[in-house]
Amino acid sequence: MTQPLKAAVMGAGAVGCYFGGMLARAGHDVTLIARPQHVQAIAKDGLRMETKTFDEQVRLKASSDAAAVQGADLILFCVKSTDTEGAGEQIRPYIGPNTLVLCLQNGVDNADRLRTVLPPSQVAAAVVYVGTEMAGPGHVKHHGRGELVIDPSASSQAVAQALVAAGVPTEISGNVRGALWLKLILNCAYNAVSAIAQKPYGETVTGEGVKDVMQDVINECLAVARAEGVTVPGDVDTAVRRIVETMPGQYSSTAQDIARGKPTEIDYLNGHVTRRGQALGIATPANRVLWALVKLVEVKPAR
Repeated sequence: MTQPLKAAVMGAGAVGCYFGGMLARAGHDVTLIARPQHVQAIAKDGLRMETKTFDEQVRLKASSDAAAVQGADLILFCVKSTDTEGAGEQIRPYIGPNTLVLCLQNGVDNADRLRTVLPPSQVAAAVVYVGTEMAGPGHVKHHGRGELVIDPSASSQAVAQALVAAGVPTEISGNVRGALWLKLILNCAYNAVSAIAQKPYGETVTGEGVKDVMQDVINECLAVARAEGVTVPGDVDTAVRRIVETMPGQYSSTAQDIARGKPTEIDYLNGHVTRRGQALGIATPANRVLWALVKLVEVKPAR
């Protein structure tokens, strides 16, 4: 391995713990910025990574203080979409002139929003394909996949090499916007249905009429993407099938939020397509219904 990276994970939930843990396991200096219960468990026993191929306690650092990102070459930015600007403001005083902030979030506009509070040239978007959950304090469980597609940048090549060497398949793409839209389409097709039914992907797709609803959602998303001037890469139908083939037991992040009584990111998924469709004069009734139903069952934070 070349010079180890000094990396930090801002918002170390299931996604951040998985990718941060993979880097730490490969010998990089990793600090997780996480909730106190995870910090305490990790300080005591390390991060338990229960994956498809190994189950280990991985030693790394953890903190609840955003200042712990100081000195990092790489920050994996993994907070919820609702917290993007606020978390960006928290880390802004501590990032160096050469720090790469890699945005590993759902939705299509988080990197753009983050660039309004951080130096734009230091923010790179990433598309994440991984099935994970926090199974307990300091315990991340991996259900499948684990690859990234990232923006080209001055330092992304070295970061990609480090990720690949750590066991994270990583591709640098000149069409990350299109790749983000492809991921958004998959999220719009699966997340709300999994959340409303409280079932994993493999069970939801067998429901009567569900595949037709998903196809309506996909068609609406593609119409909005085309109107936005976005080129969605690859074969969308194949990508949709691959989700259920590779992660049949995975509950969507939206389903996990609903189950834990947490606010969801549905406004940035089906809600985003609905808003953009309305602005562009494109009807999105399937997306609107799923957005509205998730908002109905979503537990609001206590006032």
